[in-house]
Amino acid sequence: MKPKPTLPTRDGVAPSFVWLPNGPWQNIGAFFAHRFPLVVSAHWQARMLRGEVRDERGAQLSLESPYRIGACIFYYREPEHETAIPFEEIIVFRNDQILVVDKPHFLPVIPGGRFLHESLLVRLKKVTGIETLVPIHRLDRETAGIVMFSIDPATRNLWQTVFRNRDVKKTYEAFADFREDLALPITVRSRMVEDAQFFRMKETDGIANSETQISLIARHENYAHYQLAPVTGKMHQLRVHMNSLDIPILNDGFYPVALPCKGDDFSAPLKLLARSLSFRDPVSGEDRFFQSQRTL
Repeated sequence: MKPKPTLPTRDGVAPSFVWLPNGPWQNIGAFFAHRFPLVVSAHWQARMLRGEVRDERGAQLSLESPYRIGACIFYYREPEHETAIPFEEIIVFRNDQILVVDKPHFLPVIPGGRFLHESLLVRLKKVTGIETLVPIHRLDRETAGIVMFSIDPATRNLWQTVFRNRDVKKTYEAFADFREDLALPITVRSRMVEDAQFFRMKETDGIANSETQISLIARHENYAHYQLAPVTGKMHQLRVHMNSLDIPILNDGFYPVALPCKGDDFSAPLKLLARSLSFRDPVSGEDRFFQSQRTL
């Protein structure tokens, strides 16, 4: 269960938190040195003097504060040298319940790893001032297109149920090679599990838990334009299924081979776009359709 923060949202960023487990640490400083080895104690001390590290009771902590098993500590992440993503999101729709956004390539939906302020969620909180924003579904950082956020916590479960029950139609578009021998349209079903490389997925034997419908939109000289309609929503599902057909999506740095991180190179985006979402609005009963205006 997510605890109630005792620090406010700051510049669009909600505080992070960590539960204190069983362990040999005598004080908070010793635990932080173990848990966050890349953050020097002087940085934590400065944050604590500013009142930016507190427990679940709201008490301001110091490096010498006694270690209390089961306590919840709130703090702000402060990544160093965060890369600026030079592409902008577009707000497509907003009412009291949801916010629909057209996301650019390279921008992660939520903070993680080396990205904090350069995430769609934090950007939107800054622009809209809505602290209750929560993504209802996710897109890979490398994928562009339509993403939907919940605004009202009171109705959030209704929207999550729409996605959980697969009562939403998603369409994607991708560029990849063309296979003369591949009969299209085709439905790909397979069992997907986590790969040994934690950031990848792989197919394995067993009952299928993923399904994608793939059709051809157009054939061009050096590539083909495909429409992808996922029935399920496994991580990297479209990328894995296209790769399984020996037509990996153009500029895919994970499939078929995990390439070295491109870092700040934005010259070759993954040719995958979340083109549209359509569903019955669980609050108003209206039919909703949202479409990306981006191109591949």
